[in-house]
Amino acid sequence: MAQTITRGFRDMLAEAESRVESLPVETALSLHRREDVTFVDLRDPRELDREGRVPGAFHCPRGMLEFWIDPESPYHKPVFAEDRTFVFFCGSGWRSALAADTAQSMGLKPVAHVSGGFKAWKEAGGPVEPAASKKG
Repeated sequence: MAQTITRGFRDMLAEAESRVESLPVETALSLHRREDVTFVDLRDPRELDREGRVPGAFHCPRGMLEFWIDPESPYHKPVFAEDRTFVFFCGSGWRSALAADTAQSMGLKPVAHVSGGFKAWKEAGGPVEPAASKKG
């Protein structure tokens, strides 16, 4: 029997975007490197290797987000306990909308995400560190 999906990703994205702040890339660029803001890169390691990184961004693979945020988790990362604004981004803004919504529902605040993600960041001329060269 085939599965019947009753709530698709577009609905989930629309719901998340209605609850979290979506930053235009220009606004995100103005927040970059501020002492009270942490950019959280949700892309997987292959994306980082292929496309580069936003300088100073904290890398948190999307699959670890809930575990790294929760101070009760054995995987908790202290960065998520800091009194800062957390700006999430991914490749195009979909994962980051869902992640920011999840983080906010867990009690992390304030949070936002970058509309258009890393793609928009690069297109707007945002700083990018090249991927570390692989030795082999």
